[in-house]
Amino acid sequence: MATWGYVAVDKSGKEIKGSRDAESKEQAARELKNQGLIVLELTEQSLLTKDISFDFGGKPTPRDLAVFCRQFASITRAGVTIIQTLNMLAEQTENVKMQKALQAVRADVEKGESFADSLSRHPKVFPELLVQMARAGEASGSLETAMERMAIQFEKSAKTQALVKKAMIYPIVVALVAVAVVIVMLVFVIPRYMDMFEELGTELPAITRMVVAMSNFIQNNWYIIIPVVIAIVFVFKAWAKTYSGKHVLGKLALKVPAIKNLVVKSASSQMARTLSTLLTAGVPLVEAVDIVADTMGNIWFKEALKEAVEQIMIGVPMSQPLQTCGLFPPMVYHMVRIGEEAGSTEDMLNKLADYYEEEVEMAVQSLMAAMEPMIIIVLACIVGVLIGAVMAPMVTMYAALDNL
Repeated sequence: MATWGYVAVDKSGKEIKGSRDAESKEQAARELKNQGLIVLELTEQSLLTKDISFDFGGKPTPRDLAVFCRQFASITRAGVTIIQTLNMLAEQTENVKMQKALQAVRADVEKGESFADSLSRHPKVFPELLVQMARAGEASGSLETAMERMAIQFEKSAKTQALVKKAMIYPIVVALVAVAVVIVMLVFVIPRYMDMFEELGTELPAITRMVVAMSNFIQNNWYIIIPVVIAIVFVFKAWAKTYSGKHVLGKLALKVPAIKNLVVKSASSQMARTLSTLLTAGVPLVEAVDIVADTMGNIWFKEALKEAVEQIMIGVPMSQPLQTCGLFPPMVYHMVRIGEEAGSTEDMLNKLADYYEEEVEMAVQSLMAAMEPMIIIVLACIVGVLIGAVMAPMVTMYAALDNL
């Protein structure tokens, strides 16, 4: 996501300068226009020109947003004004960034701004989906209902994300432990055995010489290896945010059999749940699909939904581009087609979301069950090589003694 610096004029004619994160220049311009600003200049900021911020508060999680929406709906339904509600929620939230944003939103509402427009001024805290739902709720006079739906949406999203993270944490932790064990063996354990074998004058086997060479390389060049590894990590993270990086990693996620099933089902669940929430709130289909596209993590799904927006605008049923893109399972576009024909698209999307949320949970369990033996095998191979490197000279030495 790029950062765009802008110069704009508000409704009172006052010139405003600032920055905004957005996927594209068009999206940034659209969001500024939705705030009632007239954009005079809009340019992408580089690392040197980007606004410097010393706010160390983390970005609110879906769980934080779910709690905010749930409490907002409950308090306002009890007859408390929006300004008082925002004041109460700002005081009790533990997230620093959200607290500051809520205080700013309260100030804007006090000045006469709409709740949705006030939220839209803080895209790093409140996603576009929440802004659009709030705008639809204000227009229909059912803001509490809209916020309750968003609470459910964020709760479902938090659950799905937690399941996916759970599947990733185990292999990552095991991999880090394996790397740490190998480094300790190569730096501290192997050299002590090698000193003993050298004193005996025993010729070392090939596997042992290889491990010793690795040990010597790490000990003699650790001050070079560490910065290089850190640089590789930073370069990879920067590349992963580029257009080509997103496409390569997104395609890789759809090609690797072990994770493809999880990626597709997670995307299907997210698309169905978010789109159903927006349509139920009265957001037009074209605008709803466009918002859903911006929420997708995998760029291939995002581009497929952007293409669907263009097709829908010329009168093509949504189920057709979902089918032709080849990314979504047949059940998705078949259920959507049935909903379109029966006039119950929102209900069908809800059923799809429920189904694929259960499928995501089962996919996570299957992935973890498949990865555990694979990880054990990899660790066994690594440890086996190290043990072989230590034992091989001893076997050679005992064989030589037997021949005497």
